Amino acid sequence: MKPIAVVVLNWNGKALLETFLPSVVQHSDEAQVYLVDNASTDDSVPFVKATFPSIKIIQNAGNYGFAQGYNEALLQLEEPIYALVNSDIEVTENWLHPILSHFESHPHTAIAQPKLLDYKNKSYFEYAGAAGGFIDRFGYAYCRGRVFETLEKDEHQYPHPAKIFWATGACFFIRRDVYHQLGGLDASFFAHQEEIDLCWRAFNQGYDCYYLPDSVVYHVGGATLKTGTTRKTFLNFRNSLSMMLKNLPAKALVPILFARLVLDGIAGIQFLLQGKGAHTWAIVQAHFSFYGKIRATLALRKAPQRKDYYTLNSIVWNYFVKGKKYFER
Repeated sequence: MKPIAVVVLNWNGKALLETFLPSVVQHSDEAQVYLVDNASTDDSVPFVKATFPSIKIIQNAGNYGFAQGYNEALLQLEEPIYALVNSDIEVTENWLHPILSHFESHPHTAIAQPKLLDYKNKSYFEYAGAAGGFIDRFGYAYCRGRVFETLEKDEHQYPHPAKIFWATGACFFIRRDVYHQLGGLDASFFAHQEEIDLCWRAFNQGYDCYYLPDSVVYHVGGATLKTGTTRKTFLNFRNSLSMMLKNLPAKALVPILFARLVLDGIAGIQFLLQGKGAHTWAIVQAHFSFYGKIRATLALRKAPQRKDYYTLNSIVWNYFVKGKKYFER
């Protein structure tokens, strides 16, 4: 058995598979590659069977989304390290070696990500994870190399392995035993921010998460759920609130969630001023969806909840008020 399972999730994505699977197959000698299909109605599965016979295929019974789609499939795998890889990722030669080496020499590392660069503009970091993720006190996510819409050019300013708070779900490595110990991804999220929630739960249990820059991949971004859609706005706002309710220390819950109500309201006003009223409505719907599931979400809280989850008080204040557009811890 190989030490890594590279697991690519697919739903009606034959065009992406044609473009990106060749690099995954070519450069993944240390891994068994799997395709997990979420009940596609195109000919993705016949294409992969005919073109890449080395890839093992797992077919889910429905379109379970990112979280449950992976949860269902990973129950069937025995490799000690899972690599959850988006179907719009191009990998590079020897991309797995730094990951495997780090896991072997750092037994307390549970989660890792490579350097994530933009497939369309390969000298820049890519939005989804860049050089590793953090959150501020109010649960807003940002990355080294990407703060809100500002992307940094990769000038090797993040050259060393570094401990981070969350790893991108676009190319996410996790130890098999830790994944199942934590209960996997939260299926209620469907998509977006479920990887941050999983990393936060791992952090609360004392595990480390690392950025490993000697592993490099390129990501298209927004290929499976287009950026700028109201669906994405809804999922991001709702899931962020659920994630905080699950993972914040008890004393912080009321003040932080109240602050998020205010901050999300400001975001909704900004959308209105930009003529994007549908996104404002998506934020409103996200909040009501969250409120309707508070009891169920509270049931998912598991001690301990660490207080030191954030390294910056407010990325919103830094970015929009102080004008600091680049990463600061």
